Amino acid sequence: MKIKSYEFGRIEIDDKVYTSDVIIYDDHVNSSWWRKEGHYLQTEDIEEILNVKPDVIIMGTGKFGTMKVSNEVKKELESRGIELIYANTDEAFKRHNEIFNSGKKLVTALHLTC
Repeated sequence: MKIKSYEFGRIEIDDKVYTSDVIIYDDHVNSSWWRKEGHYLQTEDIEEILNVKPDVIIMGTGKFGTMKVSNEVKKELESRGIELIYANTDEAFKRHNEIFNSGKKLVTALHLTC
C-alpha cells in the first residue's frame, strides 16, 4: 500500500483518506491505532504488529516527533531481528514508499499529529 500524501492530521493511502493514527499492512490499514500512553510507544502498543512478523517496522513519531519510542520496544524488536526505523512522520512516510516494494515484509505505524 502506497502513501500518496501526508499533512498534519491527514494521510492518503491508496486513494483513501485517514484522519487518525494508522498502521499500514500489506493488505489493509488499521485506522484505529492508539497507544496506552499516547506519546510514548510501549511493546504492548505494537503486539498486533508483532503478530505478523515483519522484517521492518517504520514508526512515524508525529509531525514534530513528539511520540517517543521506548527502549523496551527497541530491545524487543532487536531480539526478534526486526529492523526499526523511526522518524517524524514526514520522513517516515517517505521511507515507507522507498521500502514497500523492496520484497521485505513491512509494517508502518504513523502518528499523524504532533
